[in-house]
Amino acid sequence: MSDSQTLDQTWIILGATSSMARAFARAVAAEGATVLLAGRDMDDLNATAADLTARGAKAEAIPFDARKPAGFAALIDRARSEPGVLNAAVFVGSMPDQSAIDTDPTLIEGTVKDSFTGPAHVLQLLAPEIEARGAGTIVGVGSVAGDRGRIGNYVYGAAKAGFATYLSGLRNRLTRAGGHVITVKPGFVDTAMTWGIEGMFLVASPDAVARDILKAVAKKRNVIYTPFFWRWIMLIIRLIPEPVFKRLSI
Repeated sequence: MSDSQTLDQTWIILGATSSMARAFARAVAAEGATVLLAGRDMDDLNATAADLTARGAKAEAIPFDARKPAGFAALIDRARSEPGVLNAAVFVGSMPDQSAIDTDPTLIEGTVKDSFTGPAHVLQLLAPEIEARGAGTIVGVGSVAGDRGRIGNYVYGAAKAGFATYLSGLRNRLTRAGGHVITVKPGFVDTAMTWGIEGMFLVASPDAVARDILKAVAKKRNVIYTPFFWRWIMLIIRLIPEPVFKRLSI
């Protein structure tokens, strides 16, 4: 197969109603890619698709719910009809207040489905198509919360840690067939998910995160933190001895 940069590019964007996903969709559409916007809020998705189409891009809204696997095959079948290189970017996830989960543990299942198992199921269906075409990039957006269990969001962090481990194994698999997988670990980003959370600092814009992801795609990076300084913040947090860490409220 010729260099993937010369081929048609299609991006499946899961969780395309998030502000980070919209910024990324605009960026790849500006480069000429077809964009398949997947999510639950069809009014929001159609508005984004109309905006991208007005800018000269090819965009389409597709229903997707990470908690309803019965619809996953139809999404992949739609993507398979596009020529050239198939790529995917996963922005889907949910982060209930940890206090709410402590009160109602049934919230754990939905958090894990949104943030890990639902997206992983879709990527498992997409992987054979990437292998068959000999090219394709998967961007999995996790979180710095997955680097260490912290008292404020340990269920969400556990889901993202699982997703990061899954992406590592998928990267190992797809590299052998010409594909690539990038794990993205954002810090605090100005999104609806983080609105109102106390103690946030050095908050990044969705556009800045999208630019970092595009650079990682171009350079075939494996794991990135965005903004970059979160790599060093999380290194310090990971190095805190457990007897000390379990007494901290971070």
